[in-house]
Amino acid sequence: MKITIVGGGPGGLYFSILMKRQDPSHDITLYERNPAGSTYGWGVTYWAGLLDKLRAGDPVSAEAIAAASVTWTDGVAIVRDERTVHRGDAGFGIGRRKMLNLLADRARELGVRVEYEHAVSGPDAAELAGADLVVAADGVNSALREAHADRFGAQVTSGRNRYVWLGTTKVFDSFSFAFKETEHGWIWCYAYGFSGEQSTCVVECAPDTWTGLGLDRTNEDDSLRLLEKLFADLLDGEPLIGREQHGGGAPAQWLNFRTLTTRTWHHGNTALLGDAAHTTHYSIGAGTTLALEDALALAEALRAGSDDLPAALDAYGRRRRAELVSAQSAARYSAQWYENLPRYMRLEPARMFALLGQRHSPLLPHIPPQLYYRLDHAAGRLESLRRLKRWLGPRLARAAHKG
Repeated sequence: MKITIVGGGPGGLYFSILMKRQDPSHDITLYERNPAGSTYGWGVTYWAGLLDKLRAGDPVSAEAIAAASVTWTDGVAIVRDERTVHRGDAGFGIGRRKMLNLLADRARELGVRVEYEHAVSGPDAAELAGADLVVAADGVNSALREAHADRFGAQVTSGRNRYVWLGTTKVFDSFSFAFKETEHGWIWCYAYGFSGEQSTCVVECAPDTWTGLGLDRTNEDDSLRLLEKLFADLLDGEPLIGREQHGGGAPAQWLNFRTLTTRTWHHGNTALLGDAAHTTHYSIGAGTTLALEDALALAEALRAGSDDLPAALDAYGRRRRAELVSAQSAARYSAQWYENLPRYMRLEPARMFALLGQRHSPLLPHIPPQLYYRLDHAAGRLESLRRLKRWLGPRLARAAHKG
């Protein structure tokens, strides 16, 4: 099979690896519009379950990723000036650039042609001529998807809050949060390590806070200095690093998160993968994981239906749309939790942090926070309450989704 992949993110690279492992005779070329090693995003997070799936797909790249990752088990939150700790499951972080380099090296080792600084403008591009399968892994702004927007049925909704991705030389050994109240409202930060030298910081706030602090009109250096002061106790005096300093070639950008869904995941011989097909709010830390799982599912569908490409692509889309329902629901509720943050900040910090961990729950928006905390605490001891929570939660989620 001749396969052309557009987009050199983790999903596209990993799919090329899986297909070469299935059949080394596949003719696979991957095109990435940016230079090799040029990426923005600092570190990515994942959990242990993903490593098990990657080991089944390709043990070599899985072990390389595991060896290059850092891990944590605790969550730490600073609320105003009070610190609280929550014990949790093990999480992992790895530099996005490091992951891409590892996957690209493995793909080339298996015989994939990886072409950098090579943009593919649309479905009629010469690079796609003669391909049996085209994989659009070219991100949320996918040119291949947008060329047939009516067929793919993409829908985009924008979140209310503003956020920015930053780095720091502070190395976090736990997944850390800081919530700071200003005269213009709350501003908060998520931070996690991804190497022995740097960590990721995502700063978020409501629009009124963003404009009230002047972050809508302040240059990057001044913005970083202001954020360093606000989160001084989290950063321990270490600096924040913006996009320009990271080598991305552009200033740090405050954005509104865009949630993308698509009605169908293929048209003709073109299949969508990763952010070209779907996005989930960054606060659940699942974007890279979902892209890699897309790659695994697409490769599996093609192996099972190797003699019928349309049927294989249909099966891939059906499977992944079904599997994404829970992640998309969790992401939606997580984003809404942060958009309604003041509702939870009257709680004492330990209880607020407990509800932070429950932010994916469809019950939480409908129950006063103090009451939810008490019910959840009681449910940990009473099986009848646990059963009620398991029964009611999905029904509220479906009702909200239909609405």
